[in-house]
Amino acid sequence: MFNDSLPTFWSIWVAVITLLVIFGCLWLIWIVRKSEPYKEETEETMGHSFDGIEEYDNPLPRWWYFKFLGTIVFGLGYLALYPGLGNFQGLLGWTSTKQYEEEVAAAEVRYGPVFAAFADQPVEVLASDPEALEVGGRLYSNNCAVCHGSGGKGAYGFPNLTDDDWLYGGSVEKIRESLNVGRVANMPAWQATLGDAGIEETSHYVVSLSGRAHDETLAAKGEQHYQTYCAACHMPNGEGMHALGAPNLTDDVWLYKQPNLTVIESVKLTLRHGRQGVMPAQLPRLGEDKVHLLTAYVYSLSQAN
Repeated sequence: MFNDSLPTFWSIWVAVITLLVIFGCLWLIWIVRKSEPYKEETEETMGHSFDGIEEYDNPLPRWWYFKFLGTIVFGLGYLALYPGLGNFQGLLGWTSTKQYEEEVAAAEVRYGPVFAAFADQPVEVLASDPEALEVGGRLYSNNCAVCHGSGGKGAYGFPNLTDDDWLYGGSVEKIRESLNVGRVANMPAWQATLGDAGIEETSHYVVSLSGRAHDETLAAKGEQHYQTYCAACHMPNGEGMHALGAPNLTDDVWLYKQPNLTVIESVKLTLRHGRQGVMPAQLPRLGEDKVHLLTAYVYSLSQAN
């Protein structure tokens, strides 16, 4: 991609080094060709052998020589037409950004009516329409699967979209809102506030909320920490808050459960360092019609189970 913000010094540096390499190759080919003792095929050898095999002192084949020259001419022609020499834009004015934008515009003209055809239909209807789900599934694969998985079951730090556990709510409007504006988690780190002992105690209390094995003495001390620092977001009973994206701590769904750690060790890690997960906004990239269809597909994932 052409970058016209490259400082002048480095632009010149790149251009000079590139041209030196190309003309250096040209000089090397010329000097080797000139130094060849024989211009045509000969029976003379290099004067050494290996296992009875001798090497003839023949010149570089003419077709091979011209092929080297052709690559150099092609390279110089390419650098004249396209970006490659620092800030020089090339005679054609081509950039990968411009080509991408042109291809996107052409795709919008061609496929825009396909998405517009579904725009007026309710999400609940589209969620059971095989054709709409096929198109929505492709949108999901291209934009969401890298984080949430091809089947929507999520991964470490990425929510499962096929269950009924939603950080910000699983209604149609909440899913649309998440896609439109994105989500930014803000779970602060508590190590400096609680210290090692406080982290240990609070972790035991947190896991006790979901009925897991815990140390009752430590959990009793941790409850005070929880009510002081955590209840404002996760609620006093630990059921979480959709408005803030605060997870429910009373179920058996753990967004940051590491496979090689127990739940309590994973909770300690979260309390020590906090969590700042980011869900990017899709509306600026995809537009309303595509987000509408993508909403229907994501909504369908949880309705199928």
